[in-house]
Amino acid sequence: MTIEANLELSYPTPKGLPLEFKFEITLPSHGITVVTGPSGAGKTTFLRCLAGLTRAKGFLSFNGSVWQDGQTFVPTHLRPLGYVFQEGALFPHLTVKANLEFGAKRAKKRVKNPKTIDLNHFIEILGIGHLMTRKPDYLSGGERQRAALARALASRPEILFLDEPLSALDQERKNEIMPYLMSLKELDLPIVYVCHAQDEIEQLAGTLVRVEGPGVPLSASARFSTGRMP
Repeated sequence: MTIEANLELSYPTPKGLPLEFKFEITLPSHGITVVTGPSGAGKTTFLRCLAGLTRAKGFLSFNGSVWQDGQTFVPTHLRPLGYVFQEGALFPHLTVKANLEFGAKRAKKRVKNPKTIDLNHFIEILGIGHLMTRKPDYLSGGERQRAALARALASRPEILFLDEPLSALDQERKNEIMPYLMSLKELDLPIVYVCHAQDEIEQLAGTLVRVEGPGVPLSASARFSTGRMP
């Protein structure tokens, strides 16, 4: 199994009652796991807790290595993961090539030996070879997201987290990038993908995780259900 999580998180609110989440789940070690659910249910919060970007209480392990427990907390930059945000978050002053080189440098700083991925292979998979000399301002939304995926992969992750990478794109750009996302299935790399769009779920999910916890009430608990997609 890839990730075992038993985490709790509480946010204060203006009216005094906390917004509470409990994430207790084991994720598979292969394929694309899609995390879905209504807005405010805790999808992105769950992903950020797995990445260590949001500090939760409890236990979290990856492939038998403890990322956090009562005494240990491995910071994000030492976890063998790649993370792609909704807006891609490329460095605007760097070319695509330089952004990828930054990701590759990150791999060398981790404690453990990272999984080896052929950089040229996924540059080809993501179709960005012709973009290497461009800066983000000269890329379309779909091109920026593909470059962000490439940078995440350049860090040689052992697991990839994608937080609604298509949500900021119009339908035309979504249609452009979807084949590239589907091609990620060729990589021997577990992926946790947050989204709420049914078409993305149907095309990408190997395993489906549903978070059911409304964001409007001042106190809510995220409940997970998992199942293999047909």
